[in-house]
Amino acid sequence: MVDTQQTPPPSPVRERGYAADKGSGWWVDLSQETTPELRWPLSIGVFDRMRRQDAQVASVLRAVQSPIIRTQWRLDGSGCDPEVTRFVAQNLGLPIVDDDPENDHRAAMRGRDRFSWDDHVRLALLMLPFGHMFFEQVYRFDESTSKFRLRKLGPRLPHTISRINVARDGGLESIEQWGSGLDLSGGVKLPVNRLVAYVLDREGGNWLGQSLLRSAYKNWLLKDRALRTWSQSIDRNGIGIPKYKGAENETDLTKGQDIAADMRAGDNSGVAVAFGADVELMGVKGTLPDIEKFVAYHDAQIARSALGHFLNLGGQTNGQVGSYNLGSVLSDTFHLALDAVADLVATVGSAHIIEDLVDINFGPTAPAPRLTYDPIGTRQTELDRVREMAGLSSDADLTKFLRSIPNQ
Repeated sequence: MVDTQQTPPPSPVRERGYAADKGSGWWVDLSQETTPELRWPLSIGVFDRMRRQDAQVASVLRAVQSPIIRTQWRLDGSGCDPEVTRFVAQNLGLPIVDDDPENDHRAAMRGRDRFSWDDHVRLALLMLPFGHMFFEQVYRFDESTSKFRLRKLGPRLPHTISRINVARDGGLESIEQWGSGLDLSGGVKLPVNRLVAYVLDREGGNWLGQSLLRSAYKNWLLKDRALRTWSQSIDRNGIGIPKYKGAENETDLTKGQDIAADMRAGDNSGVAVAFGADVELMGVKGTLPDIEKFVAYHDAQIARSALGHFLNLGGQTNGQVGSYNLGSVLSDTFHLALDAVADLVATVGSAHIIEDLVDINFGPTAPAPRLTYDPIGTRQTELDRVREMAGLSSDADLTKFLRSIPNQ
């Protein structure tokens, strides 16, 4: 006789391993950084100096951030209640995919005291230089509709964070901030249900992420030292080094040393020496290191760390200026990398901004719209050309126009 009441095999519903070591103490760099000055929180100051003081680093960051900020962001409400989609669109100030342009609510919206998606994306991309960027959700209750509206996503900047609390399974529990002003002891603890966390290249329980500038740090440091040496070389060797030659019976060269040390370039500069003595400006003998080539090499490596190779094609690096075809291939690869960053923003925003907003107002079972964006670096298609020729401003207008054409 066959036993039909078989006991099902045990299911792995509880974790046995861990993603974050809870016993190692809180003052620990979760990224296992080996370079002392790049261990959090010291890394925040280093990466901040890199992005503010180096032209190539600033150029690379702008090349990454600007296309993501300026691309057209939309809401895709497929499978959702139109009321839910429109409510979210009004909160975020975003258009809806394939919506009738006549229904665009943004023209009638006031900008004061309202959430700005473009500004939020700009601040969210601070995860690129720092590895992480957190926001606190703040709502306002609208009595006219009896709904909670998104008032702001308050940025909690990396330098204000004193501690990141992570669960054993690697999930984020909360973050803590230093006290404001002079009272560093009066910190604030923000639980995960109030947070929106953008983390670049997160691994396991590492909610610090990894800065886009991490792999460029060595090149930035060596380049910075080379530039300082270059400046000193120009200052020291630009007009030569004064050399004093004493007279035949002169044994005390103290005065000669003072003459050489006090020599300065200028319209009225000059020097007087005793009979038989001499002063000359000595130039550098031999071949000096090519510091300019050294700096150009590290500039190229900094751009390479962000797949921005094409930024250097016009710079005569290594005697080459590059070609249009090469630049096109490299820029395509760069745009794919930007799409990956935009995907991260869209995924986090959909899960922790839109879904939380829908949960509060329509319940946790209501389908929520999701963020979409125009792919970075897309080229004009035939449909785009048709739309421009017809004087239409959106895909929805083009669809309506094509449907209005009578069948032949």
